Amino acid sequence: MSAGEHRVQAPGGSQGPIVPTAAAPRPIDPGVRVGHVHLRTADIDRVKTFYVEILGFDVVSEARGVPGWGTTGDILFLSAGGYHHHLGFNTWRSAGGGPQPDGAAGLHHVALVYPTRAGLADAVRRLQGADWPLRQWTDHGTHEAVYVSDPDGNDVELMWDRPFDAWPLDAAGHLDGAFGPDIDLDDLLRELG
Repeated sequence: MSAGEHRVQAPGGSQGPIVPTAAAPRPIDPGVRVGHVHLRTADIDRVKTFYVEILGFDVVSEARGVPGWGTTGDILFLSAGGYHHHLGFNTWRSAGGGPQPDGAAGLHHVALVYPTRAGLADAVRRLQGADWPLRQWTDHGTHEAVYVSDPDGNDVELMWDRPFDAWPLDAAGHLDGAFGPDIDLDDLLRELG
């Protein structure tokens, strides 16, 4: 494996080397993962432009006037690499609506994991080419992350996980720090050659 690639699962089926600070009394299967996120949107076409034309997701399914949640609306399902969908969007109760206000409980952000550092760099280049504002770029030790807001104000973390052996762990295997300095974006973009 190259420096920019790594396993998705650690030996034994776990998803990383971190030892929890408090283990569940009846732990969930260590292979469980988030399969997809479904978000409300004000405008299917506007969100499609961002996720498909800028970030490069494929459209798996799109329909207008679909019944759901006691109303009708538009739906859009997006994928990378042939999965049934990573992202779903609907306008069932949100068509023409504004973003979720600050001070309300709910989703903080969605994280999209790129398999390589070059893939993350490509996402940054795409966003910069579309003059899309980057909100934050941070080295979290375990991963590098670039944060943006989508057209509906949903915060999106674009990230690349470092190889497991580079994660900052203390002697007991617990995560040792999670918030580092800003990423050097010029250095990140050099991944593209």
